Amino acid sequence: MSNHSDAESLEQLLAQLADADDDEQTISVEQVLDAVGRRSFGPVLLVPGLIALSPVSGIPGAPTVVGIMVLLITGQFLLGRSEFWLPQFLLRRSVTQSRYEKALKVLRPVARFVDRLVKPRLRWLAEGAAVYVIALVCLLLALTAPLLEAVPFAITGVGAAITAFGLSMLANDGLLALLAAGFCVATAFVTSTVLF
Repeated sequence: MSNHSDAESLEQLLAQLADADDDEQTISVEQVLDAVGRRSFGPVLLVPGLIALSPVSGIPGAPTVVGIMVLLITGQFLLGRSEFWLPQFLLRRSVTQSRYEKALKVLRPVARFVDRLVKPRLRWLAEGAAVYVIALVCLLLALTAPLLEAVPFAITGVGAAITAFGLSMLANDGLLALLAAGFCVATAFVTSTVLF
């Protein structure tokens, strides 16, 4: 099992995720996490974020799975765990190989575009104590995910924010973390308007 991630960009991370595809009929959450590694908070957080951004998010129950994953990952980070653990019922969740490959195909051009914009800047907003603030914000976002089951693809907004936070830590891009925080406020406003 791989316990580290050498990815320094979204494209590199997607290349690692492609390694989870080992010609089986289905791809599980466990295979995806093993491809990324379970010791780096940023890359691990990107996994549920990318799930929420991909066509996989349209599967019934996907928003709740994303929410539970983010809740567990951020909770463990805040408690100081060095390796992230997820329960078997989540690790066993899977999608067909064709759906997985389609999701990666959709995300690749987005990754190429995003990687051209992301770079190390305002590092203090994406490392050190700021990471704990990011983790807390993502934990709060995770709590909203089950509420979004009723609105098709509404999890996309949460996924975009979580992905942006994960990528900001991966690339030490504090400006991206700041933009993600602003996006969280906008998403919270829109979600509350739709639900209430």
